[in-house]
Amino acid sequence: MKIAVTYENEQIFQHFGHSKQFKIYNVEDKKIVSSEVVDTNGSGHGALAGFLKEHKVDTLICGGIGGGAKTALANADITLYGGVSGNSDEVVNEFLSGKLQYNPNIECSHHHKGEHNCGNNGCGEHSCK
Repeated sequence: MKIAVTYENEQIFQHFGHSKQFKIYNVEDKKIVSSEVVDTNGSGHGALAGFLKEHKVDTLICGGIGGGAKTALANADITLYGGVSGNSDEVVNEFLSGKLQYNPNIECSHHHKGEHNCGNNGCGEHSCK
């Protein structure tokens, strides 16, 4: 199993489509065996699903995410756990132990003029549901 998290400064980055890095975890028998931080090299929104598929990711944990990106992930057979925040290593361990708290219905619609934080539903000029 390969799990990716949207990543910035050891935390779950809160806007999937603007992720500059992912931390990808290789998992065997519900244990992390290795991890690496990979740069997206400017890929955005829909292209990120392909980027994750190329890295053989099957599970994504993130903060906020829009409808188009959710569809792209589903089409790439990547399972999504959205609406998550916190330290990336701790979050992945919570996931592996079956204790991850997430929002299966997370979806952000964006009309932004600045930074926002979808994972905490404090989205400024757009909404996360």
